[in-house]
Amino acid sequence: MEADESFIERILADLNAAQRSAAAHGDGPLLIVAGAGTGKTTTLAHRVARLIAGGVDPARILLLTFTRRASAEMLRRVDGILRSIDGSNRGRRVTGGTFHSVASMLLRRYGQLIGLGSDFSILDRGDSEDLMHAVRGDLGLASSETRFPLKATCLDIYSRCVNVQSTLESVLKRSFPWCWQHAEDLKRLFQSYVDVKERQSVLDYDDLLLFWHALVDEPQAAQSLRERFDCVLVDEYQDTNLLQARILQGLCPSGEGLTVVGDDAQSIYSFRAATVRNILDFPATYAGTTVVTLEQNYRSSQPILDAANAVIAQAAEGHQKRLWSERQSGPLPVILECIDEDEQTDSVVERILEHRESGIPLKQQAILFRASHHSLALEVELNRRDIPYHKYGGLKFIETAHVKDLLCFLKFAENPRDAVSGIRMLMLLPGIGDKRARQLLGRFADEGHCLSGWQDYQVPRATAAIWADFLKLMHSIQVPPGRSESVAADVGRVRAFYAPLLETRYDRTGPRLRDLEQIESLSSRFANRGTFLSEITLDPPASTQDLSGDPHLDEDYVILSTIHSAKGLEWDSVYVLHAADGNIPSDMATGTPEELEEERRLFYVALTRARSWLYVCHPQRYYFHGRYRGDAHSFSQLTRFITDEQRNLFQRVVSSAETDSGNAGTSASTSLSTADVRRRIKDIWS
Repeated sequence: MEADESFIERILADLNAAQRSAAAHGDGPLLIVAGAGTGKTTTLAHRVARLIAGGVDPARILLLTFTRRASAEMLRRVDGILRSIDGSNRGRRVTGGTFHSVASMLLRRYGQLIGLGSDFSILDRGDSEDLMHAVRGDLGLASSETRFPLKATCLDIYSRCVNVQSTLESVLKRSFPWCWQHAEDLKRLFQSYVDVKERQSVLDYDDLLLFWHALVDEPQAAQSLRERFDCVLVDEYQDTNLLQARILQGLCPSGEGLTVVGDDAQSIYSFRAATVRNILDFPATYAGTTVVTLEQNYRSSQPILDAANAVIAQAAEGHQKRLWSERQSGPLPVILECIDEDEQTDSVVERILEHRESGIPLKQQAILFRASHHSLALEVELNRRDIPYHKYGGLKFIETAHVKDLLCFLKFAENPRDAVSGIRMLMLLPGIGDKRARQLLGRFADEGHCLSGWQDYQVPRATAAIWADFLKLMHSIQVPPGRSESVAADVGRVRAFYAPLLETRYDRTGPRLRDLEQIESLSSRFANRGTFLSEITLDPPASTQDLSGDPHLDEDYVILSTIHSAKGLEWDSVYVLHAADGNIPSDMATGTPEELEEERRLFYVALTRARSWLYVCHPQRYYFHGRYRGDAHSFSQLTRFITDEQRNLFQRVVSSAETDSGNAGTSASTSLSTADVRRRIKDIWS
């Protein structure tokens, strides 16, 4: 399609000057430095629409995001922009998704170029830990005389090595020094873990990126991928790790057609191996890069932005920007000085209720904190006052036991070499433990992964009652050539078999059974089982009825969130708890200049979540909590990220309790003098 200049002009019409410059950019490498609240999503969506209007085939555009929801929202906006102008639905043809979901799609299509079959299974985090644990046990590391790292720590170390593309020794020295003595055994463990995954034809989350990188590193495969996409756009580029950056270099070696959007001031995920260097070094990596900076903020009032700008201006390096807003007026952000944590709790709750009475719903008020346990005292008080709240975080849907149980049947049917799913499935049957499950899997493998190996197996008496039904189920959901059963039909069969087992294993079975019904309903949207299993593993629902308590009939609730979980969100009123050195920044993250800089960025993210009201809470006294709570305490310093020079950008408010105690000594007159008191003391010795 030829470019229509009037069409393009209508696409760009509502953008500000910087957004327009970014959206209208040509083919060279483009870095959009998008400050907090500056319309990043709007700009990226309009750039995609502009590319399509300029003649780029939508199917040859790749949009990479960090969440499925962000991808769907972006593509909806692109579709809406094009529909509003010419009524077309071309935006729907854009290839979009997370790094991991796109990797899965490309590997199933092009994996044979590097010897990877399309029938691989994908391990979620829990499955990967279980497999690591099994290998750890097989190598005898679980019974070592010294305290060997547990499965979750082992997987963390392995994953960090992969994603930062660094040696085990370097990762241990920097991030896991307490595991240094186990370096040689960890190498053996990781080598065996890789071998087992190869034998079972399974990929974990890290493998998806590693194999995608291998594709773009192999000349023939790389050429195939480059010929598929003309334009690659990446959202939240500050959150990418080194491996993801190298994948992009393989897709766009010269940077031609590459657009990345992000904010170095919001790079806060180094614990996931993200590196701020990717966005800082982008112009040096791709010669001829155009940098467009978005500075007009559509979220916060100028007094809040002035404080946030001052905090991030102290950063050692970064892309220069100064956020500004047309909302010039508004209250100064508040430093709320409190005697201790209890007074912090009372003061925050009082202000939440005051704002609610003034017309700000609880849902538009958020309490942010550096670590999850920082909100415990506040949660007790909210419960005592019957103020409903929602706390971000918790177990994901895919990680709940009953959901993993249901899916393991389907995963094993899809990939009979997947021993993690096979063992979990068999151990659901009464009378079968880990040892017998492994025997059954060994026999199954000896028979060429055929169910005939189980037909005459003498199962325990407790298993015999359902063994025939189990074999019938597995025969019905296997994947012979030409099979055309719907995904929902398979899920329905498994659900019917598994429901009685669930009722004997778990409490509160009602919500759990309804979860399984939801999975069956969800599965009906997928054309094949492999795609369904990949999607629900890579992009699971965030919640489940199993975690819900009794319904609270209030129409409103306040938000509690870690600062990390709050990124990308906004509220009218924001309360930042424990803004004292040792908490912000965390005393666990001040060992290196890089860690301290990330803590500064984390505080900046917290400040920029607020639209109109911002409270930075500073308890001055912290008690030492041992077995018994006593009076032993220490005094704290206000977070180092607010310097003496910056305090004039805040209003200092002393909490009500401290004010009251300060006035108590002067509110009433007395005839007693200090001389009288001294005289009484002297009388003791006379």
